[in-house]
This record gives sequence, structure tokens and C-alpha cells, in this order.
Amino acid sequence: MKNPFANLFKKKKKDEAGKPPTPTGDKPKKEGFFDKFLKNRLGKQSIKGEEILGVELTPSEIRLSQVSSNKANQWVLDKFFVHKFEGIPENGTVLENPDKVADELKLALQKSKISTTNAAIAIPVTSAIIRVVTAPLMTDEELAKAIDTDSLWENLVQLTDNLADYSIFHQVINRDKTGNTMDILFVASKLSDINSYTDIIKKGGLNAVIIDVKCFALKSAVDQINQIAGSIEDSNLTAVLEFGLDENYVMILYDNNPIITDIFIRSQDRKTLQESNNQEEMEALVRRYMTQVKQAVQDFEQKYEKRIRNLKVTSNLPNVEDYLASFRKNMVNTGYNLFDPFDGIKIPAQLENDVKIDNRSYFSTVMGLAFRKLDVFGYYKFVTAVKNINLLPNRENMIAQKKAKAFSNFAFKGVVGVVAVIYIVLFGLAFWQITDLNKKIDGYDQIVQQHELKTLEKNKFAKEIGVMLKSLNLSKSIKSNKTVSFRVLAQIASAVPKRVKFKSIEYNGSNLVVIEGSAFSDQDILKLISNLNNKKLISQASLASMTLPQGQQGSQNMKGFKVACVLEAS
Repeated sequence: MKNPFANLFKKKKKDEAGKPPTPTGDKPKKEGFFDKFLKNRLGKQSIKGEEILGVELTPSEIRLSQVSSNKANQWVLDKFFVHKFEGIPENGTVLENPDKVADELKLALQKSKISTTNAAIAIPVTSAIIRVVTAPLMTDEELAKAIDTDSLWENLVQLTDNLADYSIFHQVINRDKTGNTMDILFVASKLSDINSYTDIIKKGGLNAVIIDVKCFALKSAVDQINQIAGSIEDSNLTAVLEFGLDENYVMILYDNNPIITDIFIRSQDRKTLQESNNQEEMEALVRRYMTQVKQAVQDFEQKYEKRIRNLKVTSNLPNVEDYLASFRKNMVNTGYNLFDPFDGIKIPAQLENDVKIDNRSYFSTVMGLAFRKLDVFGYYKFVTAVKNINLLPNRENMIAQKKAKAFSNFAFKGVVGVVAVIYIVLFGLAFWQITDLNKKIDGYDQIVQQHELKTLEKNKFAKEIGVMLKSLNLSKSIKSNKTVSFRVLAQIASAVPKRVKFKSIEYNGSNLVVIEGSAFSDQDILKLISNLNNKKLISQASLASMTLPQGQQGSQNMKGFKVACVLEAS
């Protein structure tokens, strides 16, 4: 079988210190402080708000996983579900049974009660072309132009089919200015395969936002667990062995760059792995298998002058420990340990039984997918060389939509924040004004009571003053200097009925007083004359004249009169 990963064995050029140059990735352009701050904030917020469901599809089961980080920056397993099913023939594949797998995925989502719709999936390594190619040193703009014209891949990667038939992902993982070259990670897969996987995901009720390759999903899990565990091993060197019925390869992660070697096994060997009854066949399989593993390890150690002491093993075999014991005998100086993708992850009590099994290594792919985030603003771009691989054909449009959504959410939150600040300021001012006004109206009820009492007193005094002023006005009309005139005036005043008003009183200085006024009715005038005739100082009172006053508002019914009073002889 042709080794699709042979081109990944590339000797890195050493710098003056004799060490391979550190992968730099695509160097970011210089940005202003505001742009950098805005993108950084938006990137972090986008990552926190982006829920990704890891989905691993196999012909016999579907694995679902979702993780998040808590306030203590600790990874927490939010969702985990394994849905086993039957109905696909032996040696059948997912792509050969798309409708069956889609129906089972829909059923798995219903059983797990997972609401997240963004899915990250992984295609098999055998469905991908993975190469590290060396190209002349170029700027990002020059590289983009070369890719747009298809001239770069046609010269560096010889594909049997048309480039338009592939979904291609690339990333610059190292720039060597001294040698004027750069290393580019090239990952490609047939568009037909990618579209088939996305159709399955869509029919199952999800939206595929990330399509990774299984080996890189495994790398993502290893990176995270190494970071959580704080491994004392060389942090720049990790070796992983995928051993099982589906895929077999050695992946050496050196300076965050993958070096992958395919391990070939025969169809008869797959039957041996499934049945494992014949001890001689098992031993023969192990010898053939370990010969290839040893060769891959030795090639790396010779080229990079680094010692591999341990291999992390992932496998879907139930009796994998039996084979690991044979592996350790064949390579006595190298350790083989099952990789635990849940090591250091906080697992809720309701999920403990779901992951409580001896061999948890075959969950590594789905956990690696769960760790993925759709990198919208480049928050992960420069962390490691291959953490953000995405073979989704329309990933650029999707990222643009996510950016627009993130910016709109950010703007909306900004507007809401400004409005909230304005309301808080206005509320503070109103509260201050209310407090100040409350102080000013302290004792208001008491003041109101005092005002009512003073008003009553005022009305009383006003009435008395009115009577006094009326008496004074009447007294001014009397032209006499005799003392008897006061007595006459007093008697006349006491003789006035309620509905009679005086206009003037004229005294001739002798024995005649003429009273001019108005009355409401004839009876009131007669009453006045009768009262006057009853006074001691008035000998006779009689009506001199009577008129109806004209043009006086409110007096249309009032009758004018003049009464002549003859005084008693003094």
C-alpha cells in the first residue's frame, strides 16, 4: 500500500544553535491598538459564545461530546453520549450508508437531548491528502495570489485529479528567512466526500461548521490533555499510535508539527484483531506491526536527534492491553500507555457512568473535536500550527457570517450598555432631586394645618373689617356735627333688613335724612320703612321714590329707592 504520509518526513533546517527553527505560522500584520483590542475582545467573546458539538461517525456507533470551560478555566464535560446501532454490513463504511447513519444521528440527538446545532466532524485519514511542502519564501499577499491562480499547488503538489475536485486547507507552519523558504501544511479531501459528510450531518439535524481530519482531531485532544496535565515530558515532542480496526498510523508531534507514518495491516490481520483466538497469528501480527512502528520511530530519532520514550496509544480494540504487553516486549526501552482523553477534565456525576470504562482512548477523536472552536477572529490562529484545520468548502463565507453576527451582537450590546448608563445616570439624578425635595417639604402636613387655621382667622378678620369699613363709609356721608347724628345713624343701621343695601345717607342738617339704596323686592323696602318708623329718633319714614336701576351687572332684579326720614324734634 502506498504511504500517503511519506512526504511528511522532512528534515528541518537547523539554525546557528543547531536546533530546528520554531514554527511561526502566518505572521500577523501590524495593527493599531484599537483594532487589536477590538479583535481580541471580539475573538474571546466569540469563542466563549460558540458552542461546538463533537460528532464522530462510525459504521457501528455515533459518539457525541460537548465541553466548556468554567470560571476557574477548567474544562467541563457538558454532554457525552454514545449511540450504538446495527444494520450496516461488515466492512461497510459511513459514506456507503448515508441515510442509515443520518437516521441514527437524528435518533442519537433525540436520546441525548443535545440542543447545540454546530457540529465538528472528522473524516478518516485515508480520505485526506496530508503533506508538508517546501516553497520559496513569500509574503501573505504573494501566497494568496499564487493560490488563487492554482499555480502553487500544481507545482508543489502533484494530484491525480483536478484541483477543483478538492477542498483544500493550507497553513504556513514555518518560515526560514535564512534559507529563503517556508514550509506549508497542505490538507485536501475530495469535495464529493466532504459534501457526503455534510449531507449526513444536515439530515441528522445538525449544521457542520468544522470538518477536521481524524489525526488532527486526535492531536487536538492530546494538546489539551497535555496542557491540563502539565506533563513532565518534552512539551515539544509527543508520539501517538493509532492502533485498531479502522486506521493505523504513528503520529509524532514535534514543535507542534505532525509527522505521520501509515502502518499497513492486511485484511487477514483485521480478522485476527477481531477474533484474537490464534496465538501464533497474534504474535505474527505484532511482529509485522512493530517492525513498521520501530522504523517510523528510528527515522524520526535519526533525523531530529530526539529520543521517543513513550507512545500514547488510542485503540477501539477491547483487548488492547494484551497487544500493548507484546508491544512493550518488542520495544523494551519505549513505553506504551493508553491515552485518556478525559484526564484532568471535570466530569459531572450524571456522566461518570458513561465514561467509566477501562479503555477510554477510542473517545479521543470525539473529544478532540469537542475542544475545537470556529476560529472567527484568529484567536487560535497563532497558538499551534494545525489546531484550526477546517476542510469545509464554504468556511470563508461561514466565518464572514460569524464575524458579522459577532460585530452586530457587540454593537447591540454597546448600544444597550450606553442606554443602560444613561438610564442609571438619569435615575441617579432623579433620586438625588427626590431626596433634596423631600428635605425641603419636611413638615408639610404641619404647615398645611397651620395654613388652614390662618385662613379661617383671615376670613373672620376680613368679615369684621368689612363691617367696620361699611360703617365708616356710611359715617362719611353724614354732614352733621351734632352728637345726635351718631345715634340716628346707629338706629338706621340696625333697621336695615338682610336684602337691602344703602348707597348713601344725606342729612340736611335739621330734621330730614334721605336714605338712597336698593332692595331685592318691594317687601324689603316696606320692611325697611316699617323698621325705621319703629325707631325712637325717627318720627316718620316714608318712600320718596322707587326706580329700577339700568346697566348694572348683577342688579337686574334690584329696585332702587329713596326713603325720607323725619327726625324727632330735639
